[in-house]
Amino acid sequence: MNIITTPRLTLRTWRLDDAPAFHAMNQDPRVVEFLPGPMSMVQVEDFIAFQQALFARSRACYFAVESDGELAGFVGLKRHEADSPLPFAPCTDIGWRLAPAHWGKGIAGEAARACLAYGFDELGLEEIVSFTVPDNLRSRAVMEKLGMREDAGGAFAHPALAPEHRLSRHVLYRLRRGDARAA
Repeated sequence: MNIITTPRLTLRTWRLDDAPAFHAMNQDPRVVEFLPGPMSMVQVEDFIAFQQALFARSRACYFAVESDGELAGFVGLKRHEADSPLPFAPCTDIGWRLAPAHWGKGIAGEAARACLAYGFDELGLEEIVSFTVPDNLRSRAVMEKLGMREDAGGAFAHPALAPEHRLSRHVLYRLRRGDARAA
C-alpha cells in the first residue's frame, strides 16, 4: 500500500517479495558498516513482518522506498513506547537505510522530509528523534540537513548492544514540530 509519494519516490508498506532485494542490500559491507552485521534471510523476513505489524498498529513504520520501480531501501518512523529500553522513550524516531546504488542522489533526504511531514501533519507528533553512532557522518549529515540538532546531553549506550561493543555509543538528534516548520 502506497503511503507517501514524492516527485521521485514511493514510500509504501512492505511486501514479502521485497525480501530478496532487501536481503542482498544488507549483505553489502558498506550498508552494514555501522550495524552489528549483515542480516540473514530469516532476519529480513522478521523485519518485514515487524514493519507490517507496526504499520497496522501505528500508521507508521520504516517504509519500503521505491525509486524508479526498484527497492532502494527504507526510510520511515518507528514509535518507541515508555517501556522501551531507550533512555529517552517514549519517542518516535526517523531512520533510513539505502542500497549504495542510491546513495548521493538525495533520496534519503527527500524521503525523510516527506516522513517528517507525515509524522508532524498526519500523525500529530510533537517531536521526532534520530540516532546513530558518532562515526556515521553520512547519516548525521542527513539529520542536520533535515534541521535536526544534536542533543548535547543525549549520547547513550544503545541498549541492544553490550556497553563495550564498538557500536554501542550513539548520538541523539531531535526535531520539534515548530522547528520543522521554520526549517
